[in-house]
Amino acid sequence: MKIHRCRNSNPINDFHVGTALHTEKSYPVWMIWKRRRYVVATMAFFGFSCVYALRVVLSIAIVAMTATTEVVHIDGTITQVPGFDWDSKVQGYVLSSFFYGYIVTQLAGGWLAAKYGGKYVYGIGIAVTGVLTIISPFAAKQSYYFLIALRVVEGLFEGVTYPGIHAVWAEWAPPLERSRLAAIGFSGSYAGTVVTMVVSPLISNKLGWEAVFYVFGCMAVLWFLCWCKVVADSPSNDRYISDSELSYIKNSLGEQQVSRIVKHPWKSIATSIPVWAIIVATFSEDWGLYTLLTQLPTFMKDTLHFELASTGVMAGIPYLVMAVTTPIAGKVADSLLEREIFNITQVRKICNYAACIGPAVFLLAAAYLISPVGTTICMSVAVGMSAFKWSGYGINHLDIAPQHASVLMGISNTFGTIPGIVSPIISGYIVTTPTDSQWQTVFIISSCIYILGGIFYGVFASGELEPWAVHMDKTKDDGEQRAS
Repeated sequence: MKIHRCRNSNPINDFHVGTALHTEKSYPVWMIWKRRRYVVATMAFFGFSCVYALRVVLSIAIVAMTATTEVVHIDGTITQVPGFDWDSKVQGYVLSSFFYGYIVTQLAGGWLAAKYGGKYVYGIGIAVTGVLTIISPFAAKQSYYFLIALRVVEGLFEGVTYPGIHAVWAEWAPPLERSRLAAIGFSGSYAGTVVTMVVSPLISNKLGWEAVFYVFGCMAVLWFLCWCKVVADSPSNDRYISDSELSYIKNSLGEQQVSRIVKHPWKSIATSIPVWAIIVATFSEDWGLYTLLTQLPTFMKDTLHFELASTGVMAGIPYLVMAVTTPIAGKVADSLLEREIFNITQVRKICNYAACIGPAVFLLAAAYLISPVGTTICMSVAVGMSAFKWSGYGINHLDIAPQHASVLMGISNTFGTIPGIVSPIISGYIVTTPTDSQWQTVFIISSCIYILGGIFYGVFASGELEPWAVHMDKTKDDGEQRAS
């Protein structure tokens, strides 16, 4: 099937219901596993569950690691066992250390994934991080410097995961299903966060805080073995894919099919306004997310006076909401495109407004309510609305430059990692007593950054294929160049 379109057209606007794009064999909902692209998305879901479990586990465990515990001996005597003597500033550096390494490998991960495919880049990044998590208790007992160094190395390996999965989406996700497939995978991030926040305190109370690292580290290694067995690096290399699905994916991608031999136009990328819109949106959204991810358990303990187990459960509720709303947001975004209610640029901007303005408002409300019910509801709404980012800027790389999507993800995520480094440290310097007003200052900063990022993206973002993303290939038939 040949697809003819003008140089700067967007493939989503070129396909219509009833064309060859929609001739894939249909299956009942309960047989969705027969569609291999959804198998890939499901495995990505569990992969991102591991990604965020490994990332957030320290934020939960550090509460127990720095607490004084009571040990009841057989004779009835009670001994007070002090935890690690880490003040708020040291804890800020420990929690942010992961991102020192994470920021370094974003671009390298994107380049590797574009050249060699995303399957192993994504998988190995998670597997090695899991192994390093297993030895984290040993590192912590030596010194917090050793733990910081280990977390930096963990960040180096996990830094390739998001660019790696974008290379997978570029080969597996048809244009009209990008939002929902990516949303299924990325929602695993929040499911993993919920499970970690809820289960970690229980494991810590029963088996000690060290067991938390062992459990989630082993889960990541087990997932990697399943990922290697189940997922192929491209539809063409999947021996289980049906002919109809393979044809559907290839026809829908058309001239956007990924080539492993591609030169990246670095100057054009660096001067592209839509690319910078994605970068600014990523920075602002990640500032709010990382503030909550690293500080929410401590905030719950300090202001609402929850015990460790309650802190994990309450802090996990907002991410449970996000795990549910992320695939819903993806479905809504794709439906708007399929029905031609809005074009791709409008859908991306609408979703991004919801992901920035909404959280900003409810984050401020949570900071000033300071009540178990009110704060939890506001936090849940704030984090739940953030789910729309994966149907906004989070998948926008594939719209403007699918051949370079993994590299663009690496670039934007490099800037998005800066908040992970800076936010916990700033919070550590602001929240020293702690008091309600200090925590309010932390959330005011996050809300302002949310709003600024949402406005910038709304003005400058685009969903159209960028001119520099149209590369020249040679046809085998006539040797003439054609735009692709």
